[in-house]
Amino acid sequence: MLTSLSIKNYALIEDITMDLQSGFTIITGETGAGKSIMLGALGLLLGDRADFSSIRNTEKKCVIEGHFSIKDYALQQFFDKEDLDYEQTSIIRREILPSGKSRAFINDTPVKITSLQKLGTSLIDIHSQHETLSLGNADYQFNVIDTIAKNEGSILQYKAELKEYRKFQKRFEELKEEQAQASKEYDYNLFLLNELQEAGLKSGMLEDLEERYESLNNVEELTENLSAALGSIQQEEIGSLETLKSARSHISRIAKFSGIYDNFHERLQSAIIELDDLEAEMTDALEAVEANPEELEKVNQQLQVIYNLQKKHNAESVEELLQIAEALQEKVSVTENAEAALEEAERAIKKQFIVISETAAKLHKNRLKIIPAFIEQTEIILKDLGMPNARLNIELSTTTEFLSNGSDKLEWFLAANKGGSFKEIKKAASGGELSRIMLAVKSILAAQSKLPTIIFDEIDTGVSGDIAHKMGEILARMGANMQVIAITHLPQIAGKGSSHFKIFKEDSEVATQTKIIKLEQDQRIDELAMMLGGTGGSDSARAHAKALLN
Repeated sequence: MLTSLSIKNYALIEDITMDLQSGFTIITGETGAGKSIMLGALGLLLGDRADFSSIRNTEKKCVIEGHFSIKDYALQQFFDKEDLDYEQTSIIRREILPSGKSRAFINDTPVKITSLQKLGTSLIDIHSQHETLSLGNADYQFNVIDTIAKNEGSILQYKAELKEYRKFQKRFEELKEEQAQASKEYDYNLFLLNELQEAGLKSGMLEDLEERYESLNNVEELTENLSAALGSIQQEEIGSLETLKSARSHISRIAKFSGIYDNFHERLQSAIIELDDLEAEMTDALEAVEANPEELEKVNQQLQVIYNLQKKHNAESVEELLQIAEALQEKVSVTENAEAALEEAERAIKKQFIVISETAAKLHKNRLKIIPAFIEQTEIILKDLGMPNARLNIELSTTTEFLSNGSDKLEWFLAANKGGSFKEIKKAASGGELSRIMLAVKSILAAQSKLPTIIFDEIDTGVSGDIAHKMGEILARMGANMQVIAITHLPQIAGKGSSHFKIFKEDSEVATQTKIIKLEQDQRIDELAMMLGGTGGSDSARAHAKALLN
């Protein structure tokens, strides 16, 4: 439950602190005094989007801080999952800096807004005036039924299964589209693939073929120059080899005189060995050179095939052609194996269909099971709230579709008066009746969800007199099991609270401020007397106020 709320530098609030208790707490104040401001600040603690324009003094940061007693609400797992320190009294703080940036903290550890939102759903339910209108909304109606049916886990499971089912369906459609497109291009792709495969392409073959072509195409020049080079090396009198050997002979005679000469001898010896090897290799190369017109033509044809393929596919290398062949092979395989792939995808869809259908059926069964008791409880509460003849009808039917929360269609109908026909609840109920129905629903939900705190923002819209008394009694009963905070304009409800705060504006020479005080018994009498339409000093109004307070 919320034990303390501190608001600094927010809207019309400079600095206020509320120390709250369990039970039923009342907040009153004139229209425009700042009750919505307080709810806005509390919304920031629960993860609402920060608005820089809400800072009162833009040179200072805005700070909203709430202390929550959470020891009885099994939240240890959340703190462990979020890697946060668990404290039985945990502190949530939200800051809006003058720079416009927003920061959030749980027990002084910086957290993302999503963490606040997750924790907030387990701490507080804020019922706004607008939410009453959502009674006619199918999503809200489902949420009520699913909360009572304890379907949260099954719905999460269903959503995961639905995501998988949609993924299989999408893949099936993609395969069909790919098959249709591939079928159109199959013959052409197969022709291109065969053409590339027949070329016998291998990495590096173009360079080898070009080198071989040059050798075969220049036989005479190769023979002439290799022979001349060998002659320069081999001639008995002036050949390079003989000249080096003669030099070595001379140096060998003086090698013993100095390390320098000995080094000359070794280097000449190395040169002779290298030249000797070179002579042998050049001789082999010369013997290998021979005119072969047939092989030249064959190599030339291979080169032309590759050049034509490069031009055709706009490729700069054989490696690129090999990549193109690989891509073509994949396209051809898609077409050739499409039937098997489609059958496999269809089997996956059918299998997932069975899985998700079972979960949808479980959701339907759980909903159907609790609807009669929910209707009965709601009608009993509505009788207490001045709607003795109200009848609620909830129709739950299955569809052939997989919707976001199952395969059900849900509609709430109301017959507000005796003998009246059932109509959609948003059409059958007045504003005051909607408020009473919403209170009935919330009181049932509160018993089911075990929330620490629920805040009602003018749940009493459209009601008065004895109905307001009954509303107050229901809120007070709810407050026996949880913390209930109600913002109200009705003294009949305000009188039922176990504690009472008043929000008001105060003008100074500089600015207007929203302030809040906790009312003592005499102050509560004055406040209720004023709400009843009298002045603070009116004896009749004060007597009535005392009666409301018992």
